[in-house]
Amino acid sequence: MKSHFTFYKEQRNGIFLLVVLIIIFQSIYFFIDFSSENVHVDTKQLVQYKKEMDSLRIVALEERKPKIYPFNPNYINDFKGSNLGMSNEEIDRLLEFRKQNKWINSTAQFQHVTQVSDSLLKAISPYFKFPEWVTNPKPSVSETSYANSPKTYEQKQDLNTATVKQLQKLHGIGAYYSNKIVNFRNKFEGGFIADIQLQDIYGLTPEVIEKITEQFTVKTPRKINKLNLNTVTSDELVTIQHIDYDLAHNIIEQRQLREGYKSLDELTKVKAFPINKLEIIKLYLHLEKEK
Repeated sequence: MKSHFTFYKEQRNGIFLLVVLIIIFQSIYFFIDFSSENVHVDTKQLVQYKKEMDSLRIVALEERKPKIYPFNPNYINDFKGSNLGMSNEEIDRLLEFRKQNKWINSTAQFQHVTQVSDSLLKAISPYFKFPEWVTNPKPSVSETSYANSPKTYEQKQDLNTATVKQLQKLHGIGAYYSNKIVNFRNKFEGGFIADIQLQDIYGLTPEVIEKITEQFTVKTPRKINKLNLNTVTSDELVTIQHIDYDLAHNIIEQRQLREGYKSLDELTKVKAFPINKLEIIKLYLHLEKEK
């Protein structure tokens, strides 16, 4: 063991010098500040970072707040009212009102009954959800029947000048079908020729058309040049709605076999003729014996 702890003079001097250096460096590390006093800070980036942190903090606080869902104020109980910030007296007034089998139907009535402050009412009233029959009351039977009762020709409005809003007043005719009627009419310069053309509007049932024609009718029909069925050509026939070249060929062929049509209703005997569109097609035709 003695041989391991025996050093030469040069070795002892080296060990001593190493210890002295360690002590010097440790002292320098502990007692001398090497940090730079001139630290560069990007002010804009720092402000942006603070803003982001503040926005995240606000979002976190909002998420921690108890959420309020739409509710009917008639069913506020002690627990619900307390969470909303109502006092015991305000809740008791509401409960006493409801015991009389009465209903609150508006925000103003809620404040009148409970006597809550304007600030509290402003905070909670956006969440009030009253029944459909309160927010959108339907007209009485008498009002509806009067508004939709059949009118005489003089009392009816012109279907060629009726607006979307006027059509919507009819019971069962909403904005969708009112717009469809007006858009279909505007496809033709001059509008409708007759009420029967309402059948060409997809989605209008016979019942709905009947309601429309009880209040509206074509008073200023579009002017057209009617074609003579006994002299008309194929090219002229295809200008009529619901007639294509195949049907036009069949009409002329049937005319030749009959040596002329004697009635427009004889078109129903033509092959592939759309019988349900006969009255609309007849608007564009007249009958005159071929000379």
